[in-house]
Order: sequence, then structure tokens, then C-alpha cells
Amino acid sequence: MKFIKSITSIFILAVSLTAFQAAADSKDAQPTDDIKLIDLDGKETTLKDYRGKWVIINLWATWCPPCLVEIPDLILFHEAHKDKDAIVLGVNYESIAIEKVKAFAESQMISFPVVRFEGTIDGRTTPFGKLKGLPTTYMLSPEGELVAARTGMVDQKMLEEFIEKYNASKK
Repeated sequence: MKFIKSITSIFILAVSLTAFQAAADSKDAQPTDDIKLIDLDGKETTLKDYRGKWVIINLWATWCPPCLVEIPDLILFHEAHKDKDAIVLGVNYESIAIEKVKAFAESQMISFPVVRFEGTIDGRTTPFGKLKGLPTTYMLSPEGELVAARTGMVDQKMLEEFIEKYNASKK
């Protein structure tokens, strides 16, 4: 019976991973602790500053329709988890003025931190490796390990189910 339960747990995790691809195989990714983020007021942080929580890193642009669709779910997820076990970081991935990004974030009532990666945007790469499109979401475990990536929309339920199944697979 234990064998069947173990196989079932592995199957459930595999199914949930089909929504998110394993991210550990990216040859171009840099260590996550070294990734610098700059908020819309110019304050710098690194991903190491968020250790101990799940970090949902969502790359988006103001011109991207699917990015706009997923914002409410990202807000709901962030509000439900920010004081407990997870945080959403919205990475604006376009070369427009900070004032425009701030105005956009306010118009969408975005409550999670909006940041940019340090450096220039080339439209093809991220500190996690090649960019396949927008939106793209990366998930870091509380230990700071990049454990999943998804190109395409995500929602609150998808994020919560992945975390739940990932945590259950570690027990």
C-alpha cells in the first residue's frame, strides 16, 4: 500500500510539473543569490534577501495581453501569502520609463513589488537563462533553488498547487 501511495505522489507531482517545467537544467542561469533587482524607486535587493519564502518571479510587459490577464491572480496569491510563506516579484521586462511603469502598476492596483533586473534588457535572456516569451514565471524554493519555470499565464490556484505538491514530495 505504501508503494502505491508513493507512486501516486510521484505521479501527482509530475502532473503538476507539466504546468511548470523543471528549471534546474538551464546552462545559462546564474546562481540565484547573485541576481540583483532594482525597484521602481532605485533600491537594490538580491534574491538572497527573500530566503525562507517561496519567490514567484513573474516577467511581464505593459504591452502583453496575457500578462494583464494574470495580474489579478498574482495579486491574490501575493496578498494571501506575503506575510507567511511566499512573495511575488513582478519583473517589468521592457525598456520604458520608470514613470510609465509606476503609472501602469498603480492603474492595475499591483500590490506586489515591481522590479527590474540589473542591466540591459535584450529581449532574449534573463538571469535564469533564455527567455521564450512573456509572461514567464520562475519559482524559487525557500532555500533559494530555482525549481520551476513556465512560459505562459499562471493563476493563484496553479501556484498554490505547485507549492503544495512540491512540499509534499519533499516529505
